[in-house]
Amino acid sequence: MKTLSLSKFRSVILIIAFTIIVGGIGYNLGERHASISISSDKRVVINQSAPSSADIDFSLFWNVWQRLSSSYIDKTALDSQKMVYGAISGMVNALGDPYTMFLPPKDNQDFKSQLSGDFEGIGAQLDMKDGNIIVVAPLKGTPAEKAGIKPLDYILKVDGADTTGWTVAQAVDKIRGPKGTSVKLTILHEKSAKPTDLTIMRDTITVPSVVSWVKSVSDITEISGISNSTVRGNNSKIAYIQLSRFGDTTNDDWTKAVAAISSQMKSDSSIKGLIFDLRSNPGGYLESAVYIGSEFIKSGTVVSQVNSDGTKQDYPVERVGSFLTIPVIVLINKGSASAAEIVSGALRDYKRATIVGETSFGKGSVQTPEDLPGGAGLHITTGKWLLPKGDSISKKGITPDVVVSLPDDVTATTDSQLEKAVELLVK
Repeated sequence: MKTLSLSKFRSVILIIAFTIIVGGIGYNLGERHASISISSDKRVVINQSAPSSADIDFSLFWNVWQRLSSSYIDKTALDSQKMVYGAISGMVNALGDPYTMFLPPKDNQDFKSQLSGDFEGIGAQLDMKDGNIIVVAPLKGTPAEKAGIKPLDYILKVDGADTTGWTVAQAVDKIRGPKGTSVKLTILHEKSAKPTDLTIMRDTITVPSVVSWVKSVSDITEISGISNSTVRGNNSKIAYIQLSRFGDTTNDDWTKAVAAISSQMKSDSSIKGLIFDLRSNPGGYLESAVYIGSEFIKSGTVVSQVNSDGTKQDYPVERVGSFLTIPVIVLINKGSASAAEIVSGALRDYKRATIVGETSFGKGSVQTPEDLPGGAGLHITTGKWLLPKGDSISKKGITPDVVVSLPDDVTATTDSQLEKAVELLVK
């Protein structure tokens, strides 16, 4: 009986292993209806055919690709990766849904950094309306707010380039940039007939998701310039929490603020109630909306999600909150969107708060974010939100119980919406 040397035995094992691996890859590619080819620059290309359920002929795509590759005059502009990203973006945009979007790696990273609350730019949340780039809200204290950007401003041009046909991702990419650089925006304010040019210096945008305080009415600087006999000279105290977004650190920041206010409320009976400020909050994570809604609602459904497959999922109160009985005024405006509308709508439906301000933005659809290979991302609208009473937020928003619009000449001491909230709590 012959025996194999150790080196020959290893070679046989490697050949068998290689055969199994290649066979497995071949089988997997076959199951996916894919083939392998070598490009002209010696790269391996895996082509996957359309799934059997898709009745589509992709020959036109490759016909155009080949014509561009062979005939386009500027060969340096033929970036294969950018062309693929562009093709995917075009496919997604063809759905006509501004909230379903493909994000190349850089845009995907920018989106995630915004939810973390630390990025470089001007500090404005953008969206689409009637096919145009629109500001949902400038973030408080950012260059955008200081320059005069307002909710529902249309962005007509960026550094002289017309934004017609742009996606939100394209607008964000052009407007963001390193700290210390500037960007010129041509803005059309709501109800204005003439555009305005604004040059804004970019900065590092670090926005705390939660700001809170407890103050005597006479010490609230934001309303000190308003003459109101009911409010002025009142010795009562007001608790206040402003939530700027539903992001990565929101739940932890919120819990700390609530603990501090709750502790003060136990020892100070002069605190008349809480003002919950959701103005210019563009939204964020659904989970945070449910967590924060549970702070005020004893039991029941905070929000329901109707999915694309026809199923319905209820998100109930998930914990025992600290503000189940305290009087609450919620402030909203045109820049309050998405998760901010879920919370304010739930508090309204359960009669846990009086809503003051302006009708909110009206974004009630659900986007499921997915990370793709190479760092790209895909956000797909997979459903819509319904408030506890069954109302949809989409395109309608939340209508306040008490409508108060801020004048164009509002100052740091004449916040009439905050003043009305204080008045309702102390009268």
